[in-house]
Amino acid sequence: MTEQTIWLGIGFLGQALFSARFVIQWLASERSRRSVIPHAFWWFSLAGGVTLLAYAVWRGDPVFVMGQGLGLMVYLRNLTLIRRHRHSAAA
Repeated sequence: MTEQTIWLGIGFLGQALFSARFVIQWLASERSRRSVIPHAFWWFSLAGGVTLLAYAVWRGDPVFVMGQGLGLMVYLRNLTLIRRHRHSAAA
């Protein structure tokens, strides 16, 4: 297996994780009969974003790197806000 084949696998894995978040969001919304963004959406966003960022760095694509890098900040911020809300609700 070549290095390029391994990185293509990583790229496809990242895209699969990133795409799965939409399925998770859709199913949660259907179950609730309203638009819902479950916590798993943000975790899959983060996992897919990190994986795709690694692939973008390997490819040396600055546009792809910047897009994924900026997205990661949003996903981390949302997870931080969720955590803070849970801690304040528990207190």
